[in-house]
Amino acid sequence: MSPAPAPTDSDLVVAALEGDNEAFRALVERHQNRAFWVARGMLHNDEDARDVSQEAFIRVHRSLARFDLKLKFTTWLHQIVVNLSIDSIRKRKRRDGVDLDSVGEVEDPRVVEDPIEHQELTGRVGRVLEELPPKYKAIMVLSDLQGIGAKQIAEITGTTHATVRWRHHRARKLF
Repeated sequence: MSPAPAPTDSDLVVAALEGDNEAFRALVERHQNRAFWVARGMLHNDEDARDVSQEAFIRVHRSLARFDLKLKFTTWLHQIVVNLSIDSIRKRKRRDGVDLDSVGEVEDPRVVEDPIEHQELTGRVGRVLEELPPKYKAIMVLSDLQGIGAKQIAEITGTTHATVRWRHHRARKLF
C-alpha cells in the first residue's frame, strides 16, 4: 500500500479555514524558508527578513478567507512578502537615509573557490541592489536570486508579463 500523497496548498488552506491549526502550521513550514529568502534578497538583513516573513504569515492567516483557491498560494505569499519588504525599505530610508556601511551581504548559493573573494563580491552585489528603486529590486530578487519566472513575477507584483520583462531589463542596466 503506497502512502497517501501530501496535501496540496489548496487542501491545507481549506483545512485551515475549517479551523485546523495543524494545516496552517504545515503551510508555514512548507513555505517559511522561501518567504525568508525572498525577503532576505530584498532587505539584505537576516533580522529584517525574519520580521517581514513572520509578518507575511500573520497577514496570510488574517486574510486566508479572502484567498482565491484558483490561484497559487506561493504567488499570493510572495506578493505579500515583496510588498512588506518594499514597505520596510521605504521606512528604513525615511528613518535612516542610505548607509552603505550597514548593508548586509547577499548569500550566493553557488560554490566559490575563494571565500574572501566571494564575501567581497556578495557585499558589492548587496550594495548595488540596495540602491535600486524597489520596483526594480523586487524583479531582480525574484528572478535572479529566487529563480522565479516572469509570468509568476507578474502575478506577484500585479503587473503584466511585458512590464516584468521591461523592468528586469531596466534593472539589469541600472545594476
